[in-house]
Order: sequence, then structure tokens, then C-alpha cells
Amino acid sequence: MNATAVSHPNIAFIKYWGNRDNTLRIPMNGSLSMNLDGLTTRTTVSFQPSLPFDELIINGHEVMGAGLKRVSEILDLIREKANIDARAEAVTENNFPSGAGIASSASAFAALALAGSAAAGLNLSERELSRLARRGSGSASRSIPEGFVEWQAGTNDEDSFAFSIAPPNHWDLVDLIAIVSAAHKKTGSTEGHAIAPTSPLQTARVADAPRRLEKCRQAILDKDFNAFASIVELDSDMMHAVMMTSTPALQYWKPASLAVMEAVRMWRANGLPACYTMDAGANVHVLTLESEAQGIEKKLRGIDGVTNILVARPGGMAKIV
Repeated sequence: MNATAVSHPNIAFIKYWGNRDNTLRIPMNGSLSMNLDGLTTRTTVSFQPSLPFDELIINGHEVMGAGLKRVSEILDLIREKANIDARAEAVTENNFPSGAGIASSASAFAALALAGSAAAGLNLSERELSRLARRGSGSASRSIPEGFVEWQAGTNDEDSFAFSIAPPNHWDLVDLIAIVSAAHKKTGSTEGHAIAPTSPLQTARVADAPRRLEKCRQAILDKDFNAFASIVELDSDMMHAVMMTSTPALQYWKPASLAVMEAVRMWRANGLPACYTMDAGANVHVLTLESEAQGIEKKLRGIDGVTNILVARPGGMAKIV
């Protein structure tokens, strides 16, 4: 019993930060994202009755401890649904840096949910897969459907799932990811979500989220870059303000991150369609249109501290290969 799935990380335009329920990963607010084509996680899950315990291999290295525990918890949910008790080996590979704020956990748990359920003989719907992936990493719920995706917060396990609002070919957006640090971040998102309520700014961020969601959703559907840019940058800055004012404070920005953000603001003021957003990490996602991508990539490479640029266009759904 084995299956292989491929999925993409996603970049959130309206961010998920903080849970209403940490165990089920029910978010404080809804979010919007785009899958990133060209960046992939490939995961093979094989259930083997002879295995004494679950095994996890990431990029050729065996992983134990907390990482294996998170994977086993998803496999337990799959075993329960499929009514099997065999342990499993999960072998996964990323073609982009892990744990560096490029949503590697999103693609990882999306691929695990799909490969694991298929290997166990389950035929889950997109909604069911999104809910299952969410249990491993909230953002993973958004890596199951295709293209531009909305995750409705919901209030329980049944109604908190993601769905596509537009296919990958809807809008020719390009995400130029300015790598300023490929190092694994000291504080992961799971820990960050748990301390979000300690920031006095979190309540205001969550209260205003429905307005930002509506504006961003409409900007995507209308392909209105200026409206999109202003709301995406605001939302990113609000999330990082919450991080910086949490207890303990989280500061992901590096000097090069700030340099990229300042340059992007200046380019847009001069008429270039460009905006930035950052997840929980130092790397900056610079969003632009296909027509300007090459020129902006060249400008980004000239900024001190930017070591590489990953280029991604809107990506498809998680799929069995």
C-alpha cells in the first residue's frame, strides 16, 4: 500500500496568524493565498505491516522527535478513517529551502494528506483532504485546491477548509522570492500561532480581517493590481506587527528584508506594478505581473544581501503522481 503525491507551497496574501483552536488548527480569521508553481514537495507514503513504528525521511535524512510526531498524528487520523493499523514510511523531498518562511510545512502536509490517504485506500474529496492537511499545518489546507485559494476560518473541524476562487491561469501574477536567509528559522509558525494572542494588536488585526479579505478577493477577481498591492502589504505589515509585539517578541526581518521592502515601495511609487509580502521568515515575496517580472528580478538581484531569487507563477492542486 503506497502512493506518491506532489504539492506546492503557497504564499498568503491575507495571512493566517493565531488559532481559535490550537489542536484542530481552527484559525482566528480566514485567509487568501496563491499556490507556487515550480516549487514542489514530493511525498511517498507506504504502509508496511512489518514496521514497528512510523518513519519519516526528509531530503534523505531520517527525522525523529517533534517532526515525526506531527506526521504520525496525521497518519493516525488516516489509519482511523481507513480502519488499518500498519505503520508507515513517509519519504519526502522539497526543491526549495525548508523552514525558511516559504511555507514548506504547507506543501509537506498537503502532500502527506493526499499520499497517505491514497496509500490507505481512501478516496477523499478535496474538502476532506483540505481539512486533513489543516490538522498538520493550517496553511496546508490551502495547498490542496488549485490556483488562488481561500481558507474559510469556520468554527469547527467540519467547516474550516480551503477552496479555489480562481484557477492558476486567471491572472499572470509572478512571485519573485528574494532569498536573504535559507537558514531554518529559530521559532516556527506553530509556536508563533500559540503566542499571537499575547500581542495587544492581534485583536484589532483579527477584527479587521473580513474587510481585508473582501478587498483582496475582489482585487484578485478583478485583476486590479493597485488595489491588490495596497491590501497585501498592509496585511503583511499587520501580521509582523503582531509578531514583534508578542511575548516573547518575534523579529523575522533582516536588514536585507527591509532593503527589499523599501525598494519595492519606491518602484511602485514610480509606476512599476510590484508589492511585497512576508510569511514567518526573513525572505520577501515580491509580487508583480508577467510583463515586468524579468526586469524586477534583475533589480532584486542587485540588492545587497539578496543571495538568490526563486521564481514562481500560480500553481495547480495537490495531485497523485
